[in-house]
Amino acid sequence: MREITYRQALNEALAEEIARDPNVFLIGEEVAEYNGAYKVSQGLLDKFGPQRIIDTPISENGFAGLGIGAAMVGLRPIVEFMTFSFSFVAFDQVVNNAPNMLTMSGGQFNIPITFRGPNGPAHQLGATHSHATECLYANVPGLKICTPATPRDAKGLLKTAVRDNNPVLVLESELLYSHKGMVEEESEELLIPLGEAEVKQEGSDVTIICYAQTLALALAAAETLAKENINAEVIDLRSIKPLDWKTVFNSIKKTHRVVIAEQDRPWCGVGAEIAYRIQREIFDELDAPVQRVSQEDVPMPYNEALEKAVLPSAEKIVAAVKKICS
Repeated sequence: MREITYRQALNEALAEEIARDPNVFLIGEEVAEYNGAYKVSQGLLDKFGPQRIIDTPISENGFAGLGIGAAMVGLRPIVEFMTFSFSFVAFDQVVNNAPNMLTMSGGQFNIPITFRGPNGPAHQLGATHSHATECLYANVPGLKICTPATPRDAKGLLKTAVRDNNPVLVLESELLYSHKGMVEEESEELLIPLGEAEVKQEGSDVTIICYAQTLALALAAAETLAKENINAEVIDLRSIKPLDWKTVFNSIKKTHRVVIAEQDRPWCGVGAEIAYRIQREIFDELDAPVQRVSQEDVPMPYNEALEKAVLPSAEKIVAAVKKICS
C-alpha cells in the first residue's frame, strides 16, 4: 500500500483501463492538451496519443452523444464533464439515450459508457456550478451511480465502471482531488464492485450513513461524539445505485438509531429514499426517528459565510445524533 491523492488514483485508473483495453478512450473539454481541468488526465495524452485522449469543443450535448454512438458500435468511452452541473446541457443524452438504448433496441445495443467528473458543491462556485446531481440521475432506470469518497474507492470504482456494460456515472468531488489515502500498489489489480457499501468506522450507538463529501464530515462528527461517550458507526455508501441495503439494515439492527448525511438538498433526495426504505423494511428496529443532514433547500450562495450555513457540517451531524441519543 502507498499514500496517493484522489486525483492520482483516478489518473491511475484511467491509464490502466486505457492500456488494458484498446476500445477505451477518454473524451471531454481540456482532457488532452491541458491535462484536464483538475489535472486528473495529467500525462495521458503523451502516453496514449490524440486518438485515445480527445479534446472537445464546449458542447456537452455533442460529445456525450458522440460517446453514446461510440458505445453502440463496441467502444468503451469515458466522458468527462468539467463539472456535473454542466451535464445538464447533455441531459437528453444522459437520461433519454444512454440508459434506454438497451431496452428500446430489444437488447441489441449495450451502452458501456462512463460519465465522470466533479459533482456537488465545492468552494464559492456560485449556484450554477454547485449542483449535487446524484438524486436526479438515480431517478433514471438504467443508470448506475457511484460516489467515491477516498482515493482507494475512486480508483477501484472507476475501473469497475469502465468495465461495466451499462452507463455508469462516477461522481467525483473537486474538494477531494487533493486528499490523500492509502491505495494498493500499481502492480495490484483494484476493482471495487458497485453496490457494496463499506463500514468506515464500527460503532454501537448510532449509524451515520454518508457518501462522497459527507464521509469526512461523518468521521469528524464520530470523533467528537466519542468524547461524549456516543459510539457512532459510519457507513460510506460508495454506490447510490445500486445501493447496499444489507449493510445499511444490518448496522441499524445493531445501533437502532440512524442519521443520514448527504451533500444534496433534502427535497426528493437520496436520504429521503433511504429513510423510506428503513421505515418500510425495519421500522421495528428503530428506537428514534430517522434524522437527515443535508444542504438547505436554497440556491447555493457565493458568499463564504452563507455557503457554510447552507452546507452540511460535522456540527450539524453531531446535533442530529444528540437529538436521537439523548
